[in-house]
Amino acid sequence: MTEMAIDVKGLTKRFGSKVAVDHVDIAVPRGQVWGFLGPNGSGKTTTIRMLCGLLTADEGEGVCLGLDFRTQSEAIKRQVGYMTQKFSFWEDLSIRENLEFVARLYGVEGRKARVDGTLKRLGLEKRQDQLAGQLSGGWKQRMALAACLLHDPQLLLLDEPTAGVDPKARRDFWEQIHALSDEGLTVLVSTHYMDEAERCDRIVYILNGKMVAGGTVAEVIEQSRLVTYILEGREARHLIGEFQDQPGVDYAGFFGAALHVSGRDRAALERTIAAYRDRPGLEVREVAPSLEDVFIQLQEKA
Repeated sequence: MTEMAIDVKGLTKRFGSKVAVDHVDIAVPRGQVWGFLGPNGSGKTTTIRMLCGLLTADEGEGVCLGLDFRTQSEAIKRQVGYMTQKFSFWEDLSIRENLEFVARLYGVEGRKARVDGTLKRLGLEKRQDQLAGQLSGGWKQRMALAACLLHDPQLLLLDEPTAGVDPKARRDFWEQIHALSDEGLTVLVSTHYMDEAERCDRIVYILNGKMVAGGTVAEVIEQSRLVTYILEGREARHLIGEFQDQPGVDYAGFFGAALHVSGRDRAALERTIAAYRDRPGLEVREVAPSLEDVFIQLQEKA
């Protein structure tokens, strides 16, 4: 049986009368990359903070890295690397100075060698004397990842780590994540980017504090039972208003120049779409729903 890095049931957190996380079950095998998706305020960050011991759960039981996540949170913290949404290092220190300070905080043995190795691994050697405050978003992200790895964690928790960085920096970051996963590191990452979600072994969609979908990308799309048509052509951009409240239409929106029309009632949706098939200059065809189609439909449904 595959060993679990995280195996928690009934995870719940309340802030006053607000239920931020509502009885969420999570079971993550070691060495996998899992994606947490959901709109802002859905409970992703709160879930991550409970798992690494930064927040105390109101309900729930289980283990993280073989330790009781409620009573052994201090021991869990020392085996977890947590990368926050906001860059949280010292901007008036250099990259090396930041990493050396973090290494001292964790009591890392052979500190200089560990910092040297981490700088090399993350491609930071030539920039190690540059002040952190002078780095671009992509390099700040890379430095933050380096700091998370200094103490050789078993679990990496990444909270929207690539927000605001360019596509190449995002691609380079994910290459590092997969390389770490291949070495046995377990990774949980929250993201709003569908292309990043598709890089994960499994994904979890959280909405209003509840887990509403989970599995591989293919499984989540299949579970949605969504039917999607696209309409392309010069007239497509003017048609979106016509699909509001039409039978069988759960969602209509643009993806690039194409209008996507989706719903779960195939018969009703096909009757609605039929009226557009013979319009001049308009191409209509059914396509497999994308992950973005599914998640927008879930959010609209809620």
